[in-house]
Amino acid sequence: MTETTIFRLRIKGRVQGVGYREWAMAEALSRGLDGWIRNRSDGSVEILVAGPDETIKDMLGACTQGPPEAQVENIDIKNETDPPPAGFARKPTL
Repeated sequence: MTETTIFRLRIKGRVQGVGYREWAMAEALSRGLDGWIRNRSDGSVEILVAGPDETIKDMLGACTQGPPEAQVENIDIKNETDPPPAGFARKPTL
């Protein structure tokens, strides 16, 4: 059985108003990952993502680039222990 990796990401830079959430949701769903995504009031995007370690690493690599209009400056990564519900959801801005 593959161990599940769970990370909370805070993506900073020009990531709001450029389709980052929709892009990231499509990327996560195409990889079969679970979690959620939302804008933060400080202009960042927050993602909770869970799945197999190698798939999570692949998703992290994609998140450093983002969609064409995005300019990712920094990603804060924190390990989490509580898995999200199955599927990938868009949450309201916090």
